[in-house]
Amino acid sequence: MILLTFNIVDSDSSFKNKEAFSAAEKLEITIQNTNSILRSLENAEILATFFIEISLVSRLEKLIKKIVTKGHEIALLSIDSAIEKIEEAKMMTEDWIGKQIRGIRLPDHMISFSDLHHLRFTYASLNEDTALIFPLRRFERKTPFTEQSGLTILHESISRYSQIPYSDYIFQIMPLAFYQTMVIETIKKDEFVLIYLNSWQFTDFEKYNFALPFHKKYKTGKKLHDRLEHFLDWMNEQEIAFSRIKDFAL
Repeated sequence: MILLTFNIVDSDSSFKNKEAFSAAEKLEITIQNTNSILRSLENAEILATFFIEISLVSRLEKLIKKIVTKGHEIALLSIDSAIEKIEEAKMMTEDWIGKQIRGIRLPDHMISFSDLHHLRFTYASLNEDTALIFPLRRFERKTPFTEQSGLTILHESISRYSQIPYSDYIFQIMPLAFYQTMVIETIKKDEFVLIYLNSWQFTDFEKYNFALPFHKKYKTGKKLHDRLEHFLDWMNEQEIAFSRIKDFAL
């Protein structure tokens, strides 16, 4: 089974020359990128989980409602938000969509799991230390998920054989055939693989001249969009099951 997830993030955390674009322009880029992802998922008839960064929630009511209308799951993404801000964003989103927000993605050890359980989250997807630079590092494989303080804790998926994590950057740069082989091997051993991408990766950097290192721009924008569509088609051809996290982590 594949748990396909997308982080809808504020571009300020990704780009160096953020002052060259207004807040409205950056938000519109994020919305455009997310809409392109939604179209691809709809064409493939595949559902995913969208993690909305806390700082963006109040400005994305229309987009959040659209994501839910398409059948996808809304969860929250915290970079460094205090528990009070998380609670505020959760209540706001739940009021908009009329459903409980069950999941949150955040750095490991940032907020106690008992506090998250108190806010009626049922799972936490951890951002762990799998940042990559050349040459590619390998990581020790952890248990795919655990149960703590009433929460299901989802760790970042790592290939059992190559020890390469299923990070946003790996999806961006790795030959797709090799990546697909990794996915099959991981599913055979762990029964599922958690994949995540970030909304900024779908930005057209030829049109929007954000300052980014070359390796981060490599195969982004339309190239990444095409890669995602090929991957979704492959999922359907192989008849690989998919799930929103809230349905998996019951």
